[in-house]
Amino acid sequence: MKTNYTHLLFILLAVTQLSFAQQMPIDFSDSSDDFWAFAGTGFSTRTDPDNAGNTVGQFYNDGSDAWQGFSIGLQRAIDLDFQKTISLSFYGFDPNAHTILLKLEDGANADVEVIQNVPSGGGWTTNITFDFANAQVSGVGSPVNASGTYDRLTLFIDAGVASPGTYLLDDIDDGSEETDPHELDVIYDTLVWEENFDTPGAVNPTNWHHQTQVIVPGVGWANNEEQHYTNRTDNSFVDNSGNLNIVAIKEPWTDQGLTKQYTSARLNSKFAFTYGRVDVRAKLPSDNGTWPAIWTLGKNIYEPGTFWHSDYGTTSWPGCGEIDIMEHGLGALNHVSSALHTPSSSGATVNTSGVNVSDVNANYHIYSMNWSPNQITFLVDGVGFYTYNPSDKNDSTWPFYEDQFILLNLAMGGYSGSIDSNFTQASMIVDYVRVYQEAPLSIGADLSLDSTLRIFPNPSTDKIYINAKVALSSLALYDLYGKLILTKENDITNLDVSRLNSGVYFLEVYSNTEKAVKKLIIN
Repeated sequence: MKTNYTHLLFILLAVTQLSFAQQMPIDFSDSSDDFWAFAGTGFSTRTDPDNAGNTVGQFYNDGSDAWQGFSIGLQRAIDLDFQKTISLSFYGFDPNAHTILLKLEDGANADVEVIQNVPSGGGWTTNITFDFANAQVSGVGSPVNASGTYDRLTLFIDAGVASPGTYLLDDIDDGSEETDPHELDVIYDTLVWEENFDTPGAVNPTNWHHQTQVIVPGVGWANNEEQHYTNRTDNSFVDNSGNLNIVAIKEPWTDQGLTKQYTSARLNSKFAFTYGRVDVRAKLPSDNGTWPAIWTLGKNIYEPGTFWHSDYGTTSWPGCGEIDIMEHGLGALNHVSSALHTPSSSGATVNTSGVNVSDVNANYHIYSMNWSPNQITFLVDGVGFYTYNPSDKNDSTWPFYEDQFILLNLAMGGYSGSIDSNFTQASMIVDYVRVYQEAPLSIGADLSLDSTLRIFPNPSTDKIYINAKVALSSLALYDLYGKLILTKENDITNLDVSRLNSGVYFLEVYSNTEKAVKKLIIN
């Protein structure tokens, strides 16, 4: 959240892309089924003229271009190795015959297309089938039995003819079943840490550290923010209703040789964790120029002034990893976003998405992050809207193997835009912060090495991490033919595999007299 200098641009790009990221089948009952119309076209949804209980897609050509079309990006790719046909229903308001060109793009193989005729007569023509076993390579025209996966579907109605018209489509289906792209892979349901802000007055110093030291000496905080953070109760306190108030105030304030026109607060949790779920129930300010955030940083971040710096600060941002659970003020009112910052993003916010949330200022909402060894999913009020799950997890794309701590802050200006000239003060109000993890093994549970050993990521290209609920003593790595490649007896929580050849290996991990063997794949 705090160190990215191209943040807003990529937020806006990602919001645009999000609206086009859907999955098959498409029946237009979900308002997220949104086509990108180009070359003088329009798209909307409407009620089926023959069935008031059915919602369909309406497509409009203005006739200004012969190649007017409609595209939709897909969260889950169309897999032609699974199913060769795509079907849809078409409604014509006129009695004329029409053609529909269905094109599949953004795949591992060349773009492919199929053209089907719609007979004259108007009204609904159902189950129009496009057989990609008899497709053509787009732009070439050669026949092909198409295969592989494709991430985008594009439609042309009466392709090659500059003719205006309005048409309806429904039930675009590739034979797949709809799935939840943000399904949680691990359910964390054991409360391990919480702050309910039950005691009015100053913020509990047992749980929270006020971060007040500017990041850039002589300049202030990153992102052209215009506030000083303080540890005053004016800027952070617990009210009589049991809520944390983080308050931004318009007032000149001089600290560390710098004068700023606003004050606020930035809190670090004195609790850090690896894997789990964070729930924060909060109300957000909506004033122009306010930038409230709920987020985490690796406790190994080298940033003087953080609570963890003196004991653990070894890694510069973004190598420490940053998880932005919630940010508001970077887009439209009531639009919240989440993001990941890693070395692979080079400081640019490329791993991000957002969602509209009604009345962020008037109502409490629960902003959540579910972090497992395999994916990070963001939720609002229990509904997921973005999942980060890079296929290749290494230190560059996934620095999320170690402890993160929680930050709560309210910034002013910067990428949140111009501050309202009439602004005096605003607050982010937090009801609670809760962290959940997996339930610990009960007495009598299996504490064997084999049952608790975890190796991740697997497959890997760079580094693997090793943990278990029992003490580890050594490891040995063998190739597929049983040749010993290496052994290790110290710091066996991780293993550098970047110099190994691609292939299958077997990792033997020892705990006293126990041994567990895991298959390891190096890409």
